[in-house]
Amino acid sequence: MRVEIWSDIACPWCYVGKARFEKALAGFAHRDAVEVVHRSFELDPNRAEDDVEPVLTLLTRRYGMSQEQAEAGEDRLGAQAAAEGLDYRARGRDHGSTFAMHRLLHFAKEQGRQSELLDALYRANFAEDRSVYAEGAERLVELAAAAGLDAGAARAVLADPDAYADAVRADEREAAELGATGVPFFVLDRAYGVSGAQPVEVFAQALEQAWGERAPLLRPVGQDEAQACGPDGCAVPQN
Repeated sequence: MRVEIWSDIACPWCYVGKARFEKALAGFAHRDAVEVVHRSFELDPNRAEDDVEPVLTLLTRRYGMSQEQAEAGEDRLGAQAAAEGLDYRARGRDHGSTFAMHRLLHFAKEQGRQSELLDALYRANFAEDRSVYAEGAERLVELAAAAGLDAGAARAVLADPDAYADAVRADEREAAELGATGVPFFVLDRAYGVSGAQPVEVFAQALEQAWGERAPLLRPVGQDEAQACGPDGCAVPQN
């Protein structure tokens, strides 16, 4: 069974939702038969790479919040993250373009290190003091290396603005076709969609339901007793 997760590094609910989904998956009896694929979704796709601003400023400007409301919202998010065992820095974070990070995640997928890089990017964005936006490509190269990727190869990807750009845009188009207007967005075997950072119990239920209702690879047609050959030989005509 395949689970596809559309998310953005700048999305705090994606950070929390990934942890909740993984708890559900850890308790799923068929977890070793589940392939998890992370797909790209930018919350701010038109933001320039050098356009970086504090998260609290973004909240007050975009959503018309007061400073106190923005701070209270960040505190509540921090409590939700803490409940899942995640660190969360509610003050001093910034916001910027995530396009380069998504390109790097597609490279990491080819190397079998996608989930590790995503975790490293989430930790850096939500829990660490240093910025994943303001410090430029070398900060991302450092995180890629920490996730087990070759630093030189990661640097080459980031230096080429076209590298994996089409893959990012294809993911985003597909999200729109599936009706996703926000993230996280989980798609189970292209049969079930789960929106948002749902409780662990909801993800567990979705996994069980999707597994139980999977269509067989082939649907039998005809008679079960029709002549055929097998490990014990071939059926001999009786008439």
